[in-house]
Amino acid sequence: MTKARSSLISVDATPYYHCVSRCVRRSFLCGYDEQAQQSYEHRRTWIEHRLLALAGAFCIDVCAYAIMSNHYHLVLHINADKAKSLTQREVVERWLAFHQGPSLIHRFIQGDSLSEAQSEQCGEIIEVWRERLMSISWFMRLLNQHIASEANREDKCTGHFWEGRFKSQALLDEKALAAAMAYVDLNPIRAAIAATPETSDFTSVKARINAIENDKTATEGLFPFVGNPRENMPEGIPFRLMDYLELVDWTGRQCREDKRGQIDSRTPEILNRLGFDSAEWLDVYKHAEKGTLIGTESSIKGALSLLGRKRLCGFRLPAS
Repeated sequence: MTKARSSLISVDATPYYHCVSRCVRRSFLCGYDEQAQQSYEHRRTWIEHRLLALAGAFCIDVCAYAIMSNHYHLVLHINADKAKSLTQREVVERWLAFHQGPSLIHRFIQGDSLSEAQSEQCGEIIEVWRERLMSISWFMRLLNQHIASEANREDKCTGHFWEGRFKSQALLDEKALAAAMAYVDLNPIRAAIAATPETSDFTSVKARINAIENDKTATEGLFPFVGNPRENMPEGIPFRLMDYLELVDWTGRQCREDKRGQIDSRTPEILNRLGFDSAEWLDVYKHAEKGTLIGTESSIKGALSLLGRKRLCGFRLPAS
């Protein structure tokens, strides 16, 4: 049974979500269709550009992404504090980057004289837009509608391009966040279309590695890694980047068919901090897309009321 979006996404429960959209047609979203003898590789660029452009306007941060042949994965962070701190003009400028907007708002932006009633109406519209700027549903709508329109135009057809609604999975704690991000970044390796993270095209992990190789301190358009939790924590993903890259590389080696059962003796330190042993981590990683909630039992119990649920559900991670 389809669940209401309000029972799947609540910033009070967690700001982090794993989202997946799949193509409804047999024809490819991206990649090369052997049967049709046609390449759709250029569509990966469409998605990547649109994704990062939306992230620049919305108060939604991109933690991880992987663009595959008939679907894509995202790990998103709802930045409610940023949305609340925006001025009215900033909200309008961000929203109008992707929408026309009513004439009244354009008059507001131009500094025209408005009546008290008109000013009040502007304020109401802007507050609706502020809420939408931190809505994953609106973010995904603008991403998917744009790609569907471009693909339908190119394919010279009409109709649905995506399978119904996107799938969302609440990531309730650090363990869940690390598992989902690694799962997303390693999708091309699991699908046997890339051998290493640095050769995994159209993934966030490759983008981050490229930034390091180009001596950049941050990866443009992606939520930064800010180190382990501490006092006066800056805004960002609560891991060290090099720890995460080591974890992704190590996990990628273990998920190869010819490496099954052969665990490297030097497991990444980040697993110890998160409270995993190597066998537990690999089991969690393999099942990271299971269920609509992922977290330790205590995290899931704490989120149920915030998501309007009563029954203990979701994929449970081992406690520390």
